[in-house]
Amino acid sequence: MRHLIDPTDLSVAEIGQIIALAEDIIANRAKYSEVCKGKKLATLFYEPSTRTRLSFTSAMLELGGSVIGFSDAASSSVSKGETVADTVRVIRCFADIIAMRHFKEGAPLVGSQYAGIPVINAGDGSHSHPTQTLTDLLTIKREKGRLDHLTIGFCGDLKFGRTVHSLIKAMSRYEGIRVVLIAPDELRLPEYMLHEIETQTEGVEFREVSTMEEVMPELDILYMTRVQKERFLDEEEFNRVKDSFVLDPSKLRTAKPDMIVLHPLPRVNEITRAVDNDPRVAYFRQVENGKFVRMALIYTLLKWAEGEKLAAVPDLAEGMFIDRSMKCPNSRCISATEDVDPLFVKAGDTCRCAYCEAKIR
Repeated sequence: MRHLIDPTDLSVAEIGQIIALAEDIIANRAKYSEVCKGKKLATLFYEPSTRTRLSFTSAMLELGGSVIGFSDAASSSVSKGETVADTVRVIRCFADIIAMRHFKEGAPLVGSQYAGIPVINAGDGSHSHPTQTLTDLLTIKREKGRLDHLTIGFCGDLKFGRTVHSLIKAMSRYEGIRVVLIAPDELRLPEYMLHEIETQTEGVEFREVSTMEEVMPELDILYMTRVQKERFLDEEEFNRVKDSFVLDPSKLRTAKPDMIVLHPLPRVNEITRAVDNDPRVAYFRQVENGKFVRMALIYTLLKWAEGEKLAAVPDLAEGMFIDRSMKCPNSRCISATEDVDPLFVKAGDTCRCAYCEAKIR
């Protein structure tokens, strides 16, 4: 059974196939209007979402399938104390594929261990958001014509920004990628992500800077993010950094004519409305691309589940192990609140939680 929990669950070749399929869907929408007829998608959204939930719903409906599920944990049996494992055991009786968003990091991975049907991570805490990454990759491919030899600047909340973490992982597998990290000290990229860039990627250049102005002329892509109030435990800290970086027309004057501006949305005040009409702005086109790439992903995972695989299945559990003497220190991890196997993965000389990637030793 194949799932999409992390962007690296798909090989570069498989990502290329999904992007190519999404482009074919865009060009031939009628061709795919009934390919999932009789199939049901369950959307299990334990925290608020507009774009992602509606994008999944629209994607499945346009494939001819149907959708069940919930959009708020309070309206599900989780309010009665039901675990993720038990929820997916129940849902698999009614659906063929699951899209799950959860406030606890690693929850979709737990779900995939018990579901018996494909599970798609639609965002888990501040950890990962692989379908947004596929959306970003399709947008970059359509806007720039390639996924290699690009300089991409990530600006804003790099600490809690799961979309940033996922896209850095994905882009690091292409040639000639330069990553520029633009954030205040309080919102720097997490240590484990910096470690991955430094030790587990080949040929990726990266550096950290304090202002977007100093790097704007060299960027092919500017990826903006909002400062996420819901991820902060300290409101005073949030208030200190919430207005750290704001993109306005004056900052775009030195940008390349063909640079593109991406944003996973929603935005608050990190991009002024005056920027919206600039032809380099691609974030609303990015939203539409999200529907098409999710159509391609749903169709592909269901085909794989039926045995019509597009590529060899890798060993997704490679390097993972259970050790009941260890405990993940991350309070946001699913293992902190639910009775799950203490699952870890070796990464060089270090050991990390398999659910949230927190460093154990």
